[in-house]
Amino acid sequence: MAKKKRGAHGGHGWFVTFADLMALLMSFFVMIAAYSTQDQKKMQAVAGSMRDAFGVNKESRFAGIIEKDGLPTANFVKHKRDIPPEQSTDHTNPPDVEGTADDGAPDTGMPEAYGLAAASLRQALQDMPEIAEASKNIMVTPTAKGLDIAIVDQDGASMFPDGSSRPNDRTRRLLERLAPTLRKMPNRIAIAGFTASERPGARPAAPPWELSANRAISVREILAGSGVPDDRFASVTGKADTEPLFPDNPFLAANRRVTVTLLSEAPVVSRKMKFP
Repeated sequence: MAKKKRGAHGGHGWFVTFADLMALLMSFFVMIAAYSTQDQKKMQAVAGSMRDAFGVNKESRFAGIIEKDGLPTANFVKHKRDIPPEQSTDHTNPPDVEGTADDGAPDTGMPEAYGLAAASLRQALQDMPEIAEASKNIMVTPTAKGLDIAIVDQDGASMFPDGSSRPNDRTRRLLERLAPTLRKMPNRIAIAGFTASERPGARPAAPPWELSANRAISVREILAGSGVPDDRFASVTGKADTEPLFPDNPFLAANRRVTVTLLSEAPVVSRKMKFP
């Protein structure tokens, strides 16, 4: 029986293995070269993410505060005072509250209190899933006057019917939910109503001054009916379109709003307190 002859120059198995080894080594060297030119900022970001994931991040973060677009605000800035080294101490002494009345503006610690109030307001909103959509219409902003809690209109999501001074049911439930948190704060409350400017040729559904004032009054009535004492209200005003939230575009719906401001003033009781 004849035997089949094999070719003298057939493929060798070691050649394929050698080619695979060279490809593997080339990939290894490419990987080493890539890591030798790594971006330090990206590596720090990755390291920070790993620290957060394993719970070793030492940075404290506050819960977000709702802005006009429904997103959390920037980081909350605590009250800060520069203290000379010679006056620093490791012990905490009771403040001389009685003497602060004559030493200019007293340090009432309001920024810290505003941070707690903002966190409480956010928690109150989160506890109401049935009106979670309405929480996007709430802005909480620290200002020179105090802490502004603004109820703003958005396109397609008005807090008051057009031309009406009575809020819709969603807005009413929202205010009733916020009232207990406002009642716990010692600050007096100022309420102001605002309207957006009418476009040229358009006729307003109601007189702007009257509408803004009546909306502020309606908000005050709901808060008072929900337990906020009458002596907590410092003022209720209507400002029409004189102070737009967006001066560059006074026609925006967000300019229609009612603000509830926790005034940054020292409580009268605190001036009479004495520490032993």
